[in-house]
Amino acid sequence: MPTIATSEDQLKEIVHSVVECDGENISIKDEKKLRETVIDDLIYTAVFAKEESLKEKAKKLIRKIANEFGAIPSSIHEFYMAMGRGEVDKVTTPAVNIRGMTYDVARQMFKVANKHNVGAFIFEIAKSEIGYTDQRPSEYAACVLAAAIKEGFKGPVFIQGDHFQFNAKKYAEDPEKELQSIKDLTEEAIKAGFYNIDIDPSTLVDYSKPALKEQQYHNYICTAKMTQFIRQIEPEGITVSVGAEIGHIGGKNSTVEEFEAFMEGYLENLPEGMSGISKMSVQTGTEHGGIPLPDGTIAEVKLDFNVLRDIGKVAREKYGLGGTVQHGASTLPDELFDKFPENNCCEIHLATGFQNIMYDLIPEDFKNEIYSWIKENLKKEWKEGWTEEQFIYKTRKKGFAPFKYQWWTLEKEYKDRILDALYKKFEFLFGKLNAFNTKELVEKYVKPVKHEYGELKK
Repeated sequence: MPTIATSEDQLKEIVHSVVECDGENISIKDEKKLRETVIDDLIYTAVFAKEESLKEKAKKLIRKIANEFGAIPSSIHEFYMAMGRGEVDKVTTPAVNIRGMTYDVARQMFKVANKHNVGAFIFEIAKSEIGYTDQRPSEYAACVLAAAIKEGFKGPVFIQGDHFQFNAKKYAEDPEKELQSIKDLTEEAIKAGFYNIDIDPSTLVDYSKPALKEQQYHNYICTAKMTQFIRQIEPEGITVSVGAEIGHIGGKNSTVEEFEAFMEGYLENLPEGMSGISKMSVQTGTEHGGIPLPDGTIAEVKLDFNVLRDIGKVAREKYGLGGTVQHGASTLPDELFDKFPENNCCEIHLATGFQNIMYDLIPEDFKNEIYSWIKENLKKEWKEGWTEEQFIYKTRKKGFAPFKYQWWTLEKEYKDRILDALYKKFEFLFGKLNAFNTKELVEKYVKPVKHEYGELKK
């Protein structure tokens, strides 16, 4: 069991044998011991220490060590721009939302990356997940970078804020206050090393308006404002990859015409010469996490690849973007995944399918403990007409935060079973998405720049 430091002196003692500190600079003296035990102690301290100041010191140490080690938080922007120029094709970057056991799950992704020479892969967490999984950006980034060190991964590490979404009701009441709340979260994320941010004001699209550009007005205006804000604060040498979205709401597939209406308004409101978005999320018929049926199974998804293909083609050829982004894909049938690279899809977001694996393989008594907590504490979320199976499926994502320590410290037998299943799933998906052997390709376009934890543009 890793050591969780209880004092600054103990934290210094943990790292003192493997790293040497000279003021603000760090050098690694014993990489073997660092990877074998010390990084475990550091990340457990960063996540579970009782004192907030100790957590912060551990996170700062992890970032410094990762920089020295060669696992560098980076932006995927230039890789996607290369896609827009036609220099990279038929690669879909997997972006994985990790809700629980983040350190151990991230390790499985790095293991697959090391084995198959993968460079194009992203670790992400959505605005909503930050809340209900109790993982602030600094903790999430620390887990990912610690996992890279543990597995010996060196190169660009892509950490992403997913669905930094505007609340339509709050925006209607006070647009500037809601915009500021998204700015605050974005600044927090960039300080933590999230150099990839997906802005999502698609919730503000108004389909009651007659013209497409009017419908998209608040979406493109807020995306333009957020792009400018990000460019003002991003650290020197970093062009944060900014994603936009036109298809989160509406219950209908996105169209090329909607995309072009958005882009017209967006570009009109972006200062000349400023780097804009690198990709566009669209609606293709899927729902995040799939639609649970009364018996707890998931409804068959009717995904329209033509949406990805057609919008992606215009995105690349007319606007020089990386292509389209597919959400809600982790519960799709396995045979569909190799279609994404063929249809101008530069990125695919995956979450619930991995959560399902984790819940399927934990001990029954632990699962029952979580479900009992959900039924007691989340009963207000039980919608009329839902069976218990539907209610549990839709809400069990909220069972990670209150049981975080138990998830991280599962008995070895169960933890190994979960991680082995996740490794195999990651390996399968990364292969289907043509992410294998992309490390040199990514590094051709992405030149990592080292920055300190908490650093913004000077």
